[in-house]
Amino acid sequence: MKNSWVQWICRLVAAILLLQTLYFKFTAAPESVELFTKLGMEPWGRILTGLLELAAGILLLWPAYTRFGALLGAGLMAGAIFFHLTILGIVVNGDALLFSYACLVFIACLVLIWGERNKLLRRKI
Repeated sequence: MKNSWVQWICRLVAAILLLQTLYFKFTAAPESVELFTKLGMEPWGRILTGLLELAAGILLLWPAYTRFGALLGAGLMAGAIFFHLTILGIVVNGDALLFSYACLVFIACLVLIWGERNKLLRRKI
């Protein structure tokens, strides 16, 4: 997929959603602390997840590395979706926004991975 508008929309949506949650993770917002406490991963899981989401967001916006950001973003969101379905529930603190964001980022990253599949398969890392 050559820098099409679909690719750019997926990049922007995924990167914006990943990056906008960093404030809550890095400032130890009560909602974020509560969520990671339920997972038994506070504070290390919150900080590590924030760092990985920061890396994914940057890589998604850097065209030469979009495929790596998409792989990282899809992996992170697969984990988020798993924890929502098994431990946290879809509705957290009265809404399903976090789960919806995770699903949206996951789908956007899958679209990017599919569009970059030729680069991923032939590229020797």
